[in-house]
Amino acid sequence: MEKTVTEAIAHRRAIRVFENTPLDPAQVRDCIRNGALAPTSSNLQLWEFIHITDPQTLGALSKCCFDQNAAKTAQQVVVVVARRDLWRRRARANLGFLDSQFEGNTDEKWQRRRKMALNYYRKLIPTLYTEFLGLLGVIRYVFFWLVGLFRPIYRQVRKSDLRIVAHKSAALAAENFMISMAAIDYDTCPMEGFDSLRVKKLLKLPMGAEINMVIGCGIRNEKGVYGPRFRVPFEQVYRHI
Repeated sequence: MEKTVTEAIAHRRAIRVFENTPLDPAQVRDCIRNGALAPTSSNLQLWEFIHITDPQTLGALSKCCFDQNAAKTAQQVVVVVARRDLWRRRARANLGFLDSQFEGNTDEKWQRRRKMALNYYRKLIPTLYTEFLGLLGVIRYVFFWLVGLFRPIYRQVRKSDLRIVAHKSAALAAENFMISMAAIDYDTCPMEGFDSLRVKKLLKLPMGAEINMVIGCGIRNEKGVYGPRFRVPFEQVYRHI
């Protein structure tokens, strides 16, 4: 029986050693689909999920991950990629969807909402994401900072800020995926120890793509949990105002 959300969160651990037990690729794919339902900044969905089941590619990827056990024993691997470079394509996809939603409705209030929504993707998103050698980001930062002297304003407008935004969205999707895997008794291990350049080369990713995390997948071996779970006292990380 599939676990509840709370049960899946409690069950999920970073498993360092997996059993030599095959996983159903279709079930893993369904969990990736759940990952793609995660919240994402401006609904741009600047992510990509590369699902690897080919043994030869898994072996090559393990070497890129320094042959750590979580990579070496993984039955499948999911590589979560931040794709800030796809912002134009994703903005066009949103525009097409919004046009279809507003089509045929001539109500004045509805048309005002349509104009606001379409301008968001036609004007605001290009203003934020268009870049030239990092210079436009600096200009945006100074302009928004000056405006911010007089009223609240969005300030994450530099290239480095927007990279963080894309990675935050990708990480949310990765967590959705891992919780979904835990719900069906499949285990995962998110890895940050890898040679990102070699991983990109292996997966034939473009220069603008950035590896968010590499997730080993399998069935946990009893030696795969490295000790009991430790968290600092909840009172140290929780504030109620």
